[in-house]
Amino acid sequence: MRYEICLDTDILPNIFLSVHQNKTIYSVKIFPLKTKEINAADKLMMDRDEMTVVLFVCTDTIKPHDITTEADRPIQHSNQLHEHAGSDFQKKGSQRSTAVCLGVLCALLLLAIILLCVNLTKETNLLQIERDKLNNKLSEQDQRSYNPKWITHNHSSYYISSEWKTWSESRRDCRERGADLAIINNREEQTFLTQVTSANIVWIGLMNSDEEGLWKWVDGTNMTFGFWEPGEPNNKLSNEYCAVSLFNWADYPCNYTFVWICERGLKV
Repeated sequence: MRYEICLDTDILPNIFLSVHQNKTIYSVKIFPLKTKEINAADKLMMDRDEMTVVLFVCTDTIKPHDITTEADRPIQHSNQLHEHAGSDFQKKGSQRSTAVCLGVLCALLLLAIILLCVNLTKETNLLQIERDKLNNKLSEQDQRSYNPKWITHNHSSYYISSEWKTWSESRRDCRERGADLAIINNREEQTFLTQVTSANIVWIGLMNSDEEGLWKWVDGTNMTFGFWEPGEPNNKLSNEYCAVSLFNWADYPCNYTFVWICERGLKV
């Protein structure tokens, strides 16, 4: 029995296939359609009790790229492997680049956090220092305000002693308290000191220099004006080189003992 089948392909080699099924041999012979030539062996095969299928190639429809032989398959498989490997390499490269970028970003973020912490620490320390200074100022002001021995007036604070000492000893005591013997700059201050000392005789920060008649304050400045009692200074008792204040001023020997008044400027 013979079957003729036309295949849609341009170029095919003569391939002979034999399939054994149920002890019946099916022979397939492929020929180009344009020749349809069957040799004597083929005719003999057709005459046997076999089923022969004759396949004729249709040369006008199928393209060469539609033909895949067994020899071509390993090449295609190899190309697919290369393409797959290239794709994996690209993926791995992309993953590595992403990991590097993330690492750099993490490092920059960590550096920014460290710098921020350092700046915050510095700012905290500065604020602590400023707060301590402010607390000290408030403490000093409170001490001056509530200490009955210190009296605040204008821009100065005054301390009136309850002891009697020489001029030099009185000044030493004032300096140990962070002050010095009082310097009187105007009549208003003179009146204030007379009131707070209850018109007692007190040492003030004025003394005569080696040159007679040249009086200086404890800060080294020359006395430019004074509130002397009439006839003072007169050096009546000799060696009257230190000044006291009552309602007005008078000169006395420095080794005499009186109470004293200290003065220190208010810190702002």
